[in-house]
Amino acid sequence: MSCRNNFECYRGKWKGIILYHLIDGPKRFNQFRRLYPGMTQFMLTLQLRELERNGIIHREVYKQVPPKVEYSLTEFGTTLKPIILAMKNWGRAHKVRLDDIRLQAANQEKDD
Repeated sequence: MSCRNNFECYRGKWKGIILYHLIDGPKRFNQFRRLYPGMTQFMLTLQLRELERNGIIHREVYKQVPPKVEYSLTEFGTTLKPIILAMKNWGRAHKVRLDDIRLQAANQEKDD
């Protein structure tokens, strides 16, 4: 495993979102693209490769035409499930406050 510390394993703008969606089961590359069209193909590929390299997700290539590739959580990756769900619940519990903070930041940028 190439993680130097615990945050390095899953640090990245999109990794948490990728992991959240893998909790429900395997996903294909284009499923992620449809879920988050703002994520570039390059960034998605990079994030998936890093998660795979760190042993958090598994990439399964099916020998068929057209080629089929699915990503799923490894046994090690499933240990992140309680953390991911706790972060989701925290975000829901503090949504109003977080929205206010974002609005204040946007207004501050306009004033500057």
